[in-house]
Amino acid sequence: MENKKIFWIFGILQSLTLATIIYLLFRSLNLINGTDVIGLDTQILLSILFPTFLLIVEYIIYSKK
Repeated sequence: MENKKIFWIFGILQSLTLATIIYLLFRSLNLINGTDVIGLDTQILLSILFPTFLLIVEYIIYSKK
């Protein structure tokens, strides 16, 4: 039970950190380029979906142990 709590705490922290990095990376690319590399909606979608998918895959791998 304690291990599951620790997994969720660090898994959510990891996903939030990854989402922030993805968002800031594309934001900085947009600023450097002067035009949109990708749109804001795609940027937000990637920042949410990729870390969420990664967290689900990690949970599936973790729960099989």
